Amino acid sequence: MLTWWAAEGCQQGSCPFLTSSSNCKGLPPDSIMTEGLDHRFSRLTWEQIKVLDQVLTEVIPVHGRGNFPTLEVKLKDIICVVKDQLIKKCIVVRDIRLNGSTASHILVAQNGTSYKDLDIIFGVELPSEQEFQVVKESVLNCLLDFLPKCVNKERITAQTMKDAYVQKMVKVSTDHDRWSLISLSNNSGKNVELKFVSSLRRQFEFSIDSFQIILDPALDVYAREGGQLSKDSPPSIIAESMYGDFEEAMDHLKYKVIATRNPEEIRGGGLLKYSNLLVRDFKPADEAEIKSLERYMCSRFFIDFPDVAEQQRKIESYLRNHFIGEEKSKYDYLMTLRGVVDESTVCLMGHERRQTLNMITILALKVLGEQNIIPNAANVTCYYQPAPYISDRNFNNYYIAHGQPPIIYQPYSFHIHLQSGMV
Repeated sequence: MLTWWAAEGCQQGSCPFLTSSSNCKGLPPDSIMTEGLDHRFSRLTWEQIKVLDQVLTEVIPVHGRGNFPTLEVKLKDIICVVKDQLIKKCIVVRDIRLNGSTASHILVAQNGTSYKDLDIIFGVELPSEQEFQVVKESVLNCLLDFLPKCVNKERITAQTMKDAYVQKMVKVSTDHDRWSLISLSNNSGKNVELKFVSSLRRQFEFSIDSFQIILDPALDVYAREGGQLSKDSPPSIIAESMYGDFEEAMDHLKYKVIATRNPEEIRGGGLLKYSNLLVRDFKPADEAEIKSLERYMCSRFFIDFPDVAEQQRKIESYLRNHFIGEEKSKYDYLMTLRGVVDESTVCLMGHERRQTLNMITILALKVLGEQNIIPNAANVTCYYQPAPYISDRNFNNYYIAHGQPPIIYQPYSFHIHLQSGMV
């Protein structure tokens, strides 16, 4: 385990959240902070630490709903405020980590790796429902500190802050997984996501997003008065690959290689992320193996989202969150996703499979309609059950006519034969 944080004022027996095995004074640093790192870990170079510092000190807007003002937040500040609040409430904090695509960007910034959400993992102890509630209230109360000074905070409740600034909240409490997530709103998709993990069996989808950077040494420096990360005495900051082999995962990231294991363990099977990687010119590590993995991805996706309407909502949500400012890539993504589903779905009945394929096709055509782009096709025929948005007057429907170039591309009204389902 890594360094543990706890409230110095808490004593075992006096704090209802501490068990006999908890240590309120903090545990000594683990051996991975010394010279002997195993194959899962690696120390950050100074160049990587500089990029990390830029991420942690950049001002991120948290946009409020209605008349609530935008909060100007630095990642390092909100992490420290939340950590201090948890400690005061006697929540044991094991460590704090930067996770996912942002960690990947810091490790290999030169290959153009982009990131959206800022994922922070607080390793905490959540033995009962009471701790879940304490974590939630602590985060919402911390947001009050970032309101402009001119705002009267006395009558603002935690529920008010939730309604104004939280995009989503998730709580998972099972025998194997105990964690919660609070995502703060950002109109450009750069959400600050605070995840509080007691236990989580699967912490990555693919090797390239399996990295976690342990922030505690950097936070210690920031906590000092006027503290800044310095090249003269840089902190020893460790990154871990949850995939297992750090160097192998780094090679995958550098050379844009797709690798994973047991995708059936991932919610949604990793199918949407996999299709996104293909669109961004990532290549499978093993062409033969990936076909088998694709079948597991599709099977898990349809287990988690069995209804076509659920599938559509999930895909549309993924497009909104991962293609901000990349509107022209949406069509390629949807057609890539359609190709994977078409080739690798083995768990659906024939009509279910056709419904899903046609739903994805309609989404792709809708994307083209919004951009006034002609698809590279001579004819498109869809067989499907009428979707709810057919009655939406804002939905543009298109017909691609047969014939030699130039292709005629013009709007027309859908004519649906209800018995056959033919457009």
